[in-house]
Amino acid sequence: MQLALSDLRQSILQVDYRALGIPLLVLLIIAMLILPLPTILLDILFTFNIMASLIVVMIAIHTQKPLDFSSFPAVLLFATMLRLSLNVASTRIVLVNGHEGTDAAGQVIEAFGNFVISGNYLVGFIIFGILMIINFVVVTKGAGRVSEVIARFTLDAMPGKQMAIDADLNSGVIDQEEAKRRRLEISQESDFFGSMDGASKFVRGDAIAGLLILIINIVGGLIIGMAQYDMSFSEAGRIYVLLTIGDGLVAQIPSLVLSLATAIVVTRVTTSESMTDQAASQLANPQALFIAAGILILLGIIPGMPHTVFLSLGALAGGIGYLVMRTSQAKREDAIEHEQAAETPASASDQEIDWADVSQTDLISIEIGYGLIPLVNVDAGGQLLARVKGVRKKLSTEFGFLVQPVRIRDNLDLEPNTYHILVNGVIRGRGEARVGQELAINPGHIATALAGTHVKEPAFGLDATWIDSADRNQARALGYTVVDAATAIATHLNTILHTASPELLGHDEVQQLLDKVTERSPKLVENLVPNRLSLAIVTRILQNLLREGVPVRDMRTILEVLFRIQTS
Repeated sequence: MQLALSDLRQSILQVDYRALGIPLLVLLIIAMLILPLPTILLDILFTFNIMASLIVVMIAIHTQKPLDFSSFPAVLLFATMLRLSLNVASTRIVLVNGHEGTDAAGQVIEAFGNFVISGNYLVGFIIFGILMIINFVVVTKGAGRVSEVIARFTLDAMPGKQMAIDADLNSGVIDQEEAKRRRLEISQESDFFGSMDGASKFVRGDAIAGLLILIINIVGGLIIGMAQYDMSFSEAGRIYVLLTIGDGLVAQIPSLVLSLATAIVVTRVTTSESMTDQAASQLANPQALFIAAGILILLGIIPGMPHTVFLSLGALAGGIGYLVMRTSQAKREDAIEHEQAAETPASASDQEIDWADVSQTDLISIEIGYGLIPLVNVDAGGQLLARVKGVRKKLSTEFGFLVQPVRIRDNLDLEPNTYHILVNGVIRGRGEARVGQELAINPGHIATALAGTHVKEPAFGLDATWIDSADRNQARALGYTVVDAATAIATHLNTILHTASPELLGHDEVQQLLDKVTERSPKLVENLVPNRLSLAIVTRILQNLLREGVPVRDMRTILEVLFRIQTS
């Protein structure tokens, strides 16, 4: 018996109670649709509904990208059903117990009704109608249209995005895991915006249902009050209109808040900042604040205008603009001082030259114009270093030996957007890239031209166009392969190094390959090098294999074949 109780206690402790939240919410919604609720529970649920809507809109404001709140369509569905079930429960109480007085449906409904109506039922009805118009005509309709357009463009752009991932994978910019993650993100993005397109219809239907419930409550309340309880028209109207408007406001305020959350999520532009940080950084424009302040001050000095209000707000806007300007200048000065402090200036006359001043030719290098320097700056979001590292990793795996590091340096003699790819100090490739733009590559079968700078893709010579980042989805929807500037340079580098692979394999790399084979087959290497073949001859043989397109990954087999040839 004690063992059974211990097992039962262990099972209870292992239950994931978080998984019971949604089923309990569904049971609560069904119960509110069927069972009558006490007024105190109705007050608690109405307050909980308002709190939940406020939490949702706060989360929507502080998300950095829509997929950070991927559960929003499901949350919106349950929130809508909870609100409608509350409407049903409150309508039952209003129609059944409304003759008892204005507090028959609970204190929350009575308080909202008295606060808005303030003794004038016509004013209360007009305010409720205005809230319905704002929710239904402005917020809900706009959010629904945005959801529909984004869902359509997201689905149209999926093939182009998949092609871009394949291009990055084939060029070695990303590995299989990163490609899988990006494909999953694209799938989630299409599912999310498709769900948001449908979820916006929930909000639209909720607004219509709220209006119909309002009419049903007023008409039904008047009929029940006058027919069943012998109330006068004015008395029935006073009680049931107050209860109906209070009920409608308690339901429509959370509905309006959730409609706003929907609009925020679907109009969100994906950045690394929250909506608050993004708006604050972009609205803090001193020039705009100064112009607005000047216009307000001019309006304030016009005769007949409320001078105090206009002049005060004009001065406030000018003060804010001045503070923003001073803050921006201070940040720029700090950045300049930081750069100057990082430099170590030294007088040329105080230094003696040595071997360090004699520059050595790099095996692989990329020279870039000053306009492409942001691609190398990791702090500014530059991706060129990561892309080049991915190319080295991919080629090292393909060739079978470690490709030497690629040195990237600026060259002021080049045009701002020009780059050179050098192998052993010789220029093997030239190209142009544009920071902030993307290269849309025509696979060869697309007749629709894009607006931008038409060029030849440097790696394969395909027709391409440098386009603005905002036109990326349109280009992908047309079938173009769209890559950023760093990826375009890395793809060109990958092509150049494939051709120059024999030059990348030197004596040091061959010795490292032999050392790796020695760990498993020491006698094979000992009997072949240097007894039968010198290191220079082995290096030349491996270079010829690479020149013929044969990788040197299987060094053990290559050495065994050479040994058999030498001993035959």
